[in-house]
Amino acid sequence: MDSNTMQGINPIISVNSLWKVFGKNPQTVLEEPYRNQTRADIQQELGSVVALRDVSFEVYPGETFVVMGLSGSGKSTLVRCLIGLIDTTSGEINVDGEDITNFDARNLREFRRTKMAMVFQNFGLLPHKNVLDNAAYGLEVKGINKEDRHSKAREMLDKVGLAGWENANQTELSGGMQQRVGLARALAVDPDILLMDEPFSGLDPLIRRQMREELSLLQTEIQKTIIFITHDLDEAITIGDRIAIMRDGEIIQIGTPKEIITEPANEFVREFTQGIPKTKVLDIEHVCTDPDVVFTPNDSHAVVRAKMDHAKTDYAIGVDPEAQYIGILSRDQLNTVLDSTVAIDSLIDPSILSVLPDTTLDEALSFLNDQNLPIPVVDDKNAFIGVATQPDLLKVVASDL
Repeated sequence: MDSNTMQGINPIISVNSLWKVFGKNPQTVLEEPYRNQTRADIQQELGSVVALRDVSFEVYPGETFVVMGLSGSGKSTLVRCLIGLIDTTSGEINVDGEDITNFDARNLREFRRTKMAMVFQNFGLLPHKNVLDNAAYGLEVKGINKEDRHSKAREMLDKVGLAGWENANQTELSGGMQQRVGLARALAVDPDILLMDEPFSGLDPLIRRQMREELSLLQTEIQKTIIFITHDLDEAITIGDRIAIMRDGEIIQIGTPKEIITEPANEFVREFTQGIPKTKVLDIEHVCTDPDVVFTPNDSHAVVRAKMDHAKTDYAIGVDPEAQYIGILSRDQLNTVLDSTVAIDSLIDPSILSVLPDTTLDEALSFLNDQNLPIPVVDDKNAFIGVATQPDLLKVVASDL
């Protein structure tokens, strides 16, 4: 979800100047001269720990908002404040216009049952229940009858790839499968907001990669608002629409994966993001240029060949009168046909696929071809935008080396 998509949309979550201080007399930290002192100085002088310092951000409906940072940065404290598991020291947490920091115990229970669900790192499955009953547990707590809750739980288990495992015990499941049950349980109550606190960090690297890819695919279907906590930048970039980087209880930068990698706010963010290839976050539009030669179906072989000769290029892009992309024609293919009456557009190489402008350079590299032809770029209505040449793609790859 980019900034253009968010324009005119009200945030579902709005956090304003949030503080969380652990220790005696936490309000003292909010006063001068302590308010602007470092976390270390405050801890040394007052014995208090500033877990969150003046945190503000907004999350929009359907967005995957990733909060990341090193251990002790405050990210897990933040997510627990968002669901009311930890009382805040100061500030507001507005969810759909209601400040949950003012909720009493009854309102908080209702809020967790209906508005927001959480997926924990340690799965939290009940050992005496099978997979189906674990997935249905949140609905059981809400008082939903057995038939209805099992029906909904089966639907969610199917979404997370666990159809057929309903009667299994958790001891029969791998770590990744147990985490899927936890995700199904959270989805079964149909929350508007899903909080995920480092849910994949306890998994093996391969399973972890599979889980985050599956979550990205699932999100395209369910379109929940997700706040995802992680210390893994590669994970954040894979699943996040926007990323908030935290350090010592503060948010240092909020931005899209592309903004975080290419426009770091300071040296800390720059060092934090080192090692992530630009090809993972830059899209093909970044290297898109106009082709040297464009032809239409009405052009003759001689005209197209002359255009290629003049431009000193070995390809031409075909478009129709409405600027719709037809295909790419190589010089080799043109030269193999001696009959000039053959329609020029019938010579197009069908093996060269076009891509959308938001295709990442990482994905685009898989489209490179042996003929050294560029990658055509079109919009979602097949209107031609431009081409990405192999040299331009490889320049970006080389810049990361």
